[in-house]
Amino acid sequence: MNTRNTRRRRAVIALSTSAMAVSLVGCGVVDGIGGSETKASPTKGDDLTVGLLLPETENTRYEKFDYPIIRDEVKKLTNNKGTVVYANAAASAAKQATQLQKMVDDKVDVLLVDAVDSKAIAPGVQKAKDAGIPVIAYDRLAEGPIDAYVSFDNELVGEVQGKALISELGSNSASKKIIMMNGSVTDPNAAQFKAGAMVELQNKVTIAKTYDTKDWDPVEATKNMEKAVAAVGIDNIAGVYAANDGIAGAVIDVMKTLGVSKVPPVTGQDAELAAVQRIVKGDQFMSVYKSYPQEASVAAEMAVARVQGRTIEFDALASDKVDSPTDKDILAALVPVVALTKDNIDDTVISDGIYKVKDICTADYKSACNAIDLK
Repeated sequence: MNTRNTRRRRAVIALSTSAMAVSLVGCGVVDGIGGSETKASPTKGDDLTVGLLLPETENTRYEKFDYPIIRDEVKKLTNNKGTVVYANAAASAAKQATQLQKMVDDKVDVLLVDAVDSKAIAPGVQKAKDAGIPVIAYDRLAEGPIDAYVSFDNELVGEVQGKALISELGSNSASKKIIMMNGSVTDPNAAQFKAGAMVELQNKVTIAKTYDTKDWDPVEATKNMEKAVAAVGIDNIAGVYAANDGIAGAVIDVMKTLGVSKVPPVTGQDAELAAVQRIVKGDQFMSVYKSYPQEASVAAEMAVARVQGRTIEFDALASDKVDSPTDKDILAALVPVVALTKDNIDDTVISDGIYKVKDICTADYKSACNAIDLK
């Protein structure tokens, strides 16, 4: 990802819960959609159809947050006349290609595509483009002639993870051994997470073993962590960089199965419910909270603006630029992130309505919640 605009913006983003207050509403952009004074000549009215292609179900966020938020936001922006046609590829690039082709054949007005495989999706993106259907890459940077990209600042995600891990390792971290458990090589975000993490980890810690996790599959992560333990020794592992919460859970399970009483610091990402509970209990050190409501809302706004010819609003939403292997200077909206630890659960996932205290503090976690005054 090209970071010429991202780096400038990072300098003014505080990595605190205040980052979640960043909202395009405050810029007047969201309110402008639907306002006659900024309305370009629409190419279509409110009776539009957004095709939404999401990649997998292993990560709970897609079914629980992304799809329903995008669906509801499109309805709100179109006076309940717009619809979202949704398909999930269940981690199959071939299945996603078929789903994309069907949406092209059905003549949806715009596509939001979260690619299983960013390279494999390119021919489908080209087919959509040839059919006159704009394509907005969502969450993962798809290759091919996309119109725009909506995601989080993925390198910043890795930096937040790496910085938190180094901080937790404390003094003499350079001599301490960690295991690096990255995401899937077919996901361009994984490379960006890793690049960001290495900014913080390089020369500050000893990376004993590094693994990629095929399809972000926790089963694969379990196998890799077992290999790491066999090669390095469980007592020699001072921490684990885990790219997301699914991987973190697998890593922690392996260590606890081997009898580790106190799990060394393990990072994560996505603030999944199980991960938040592990953080409360002290098994997982941190996760990265990404405001799915904000990302999904921005994606819906961009899709509607693009179809309705609202160029001013569209360009204002996509104020960054990124490069893919096939295209340069792609318009992008990059949403900030925040480190999630037991100290700011109240101010992040609970405050934003992602979870309720009762969701986190079930019977097994009640005493741990009480210990950190999460009530």
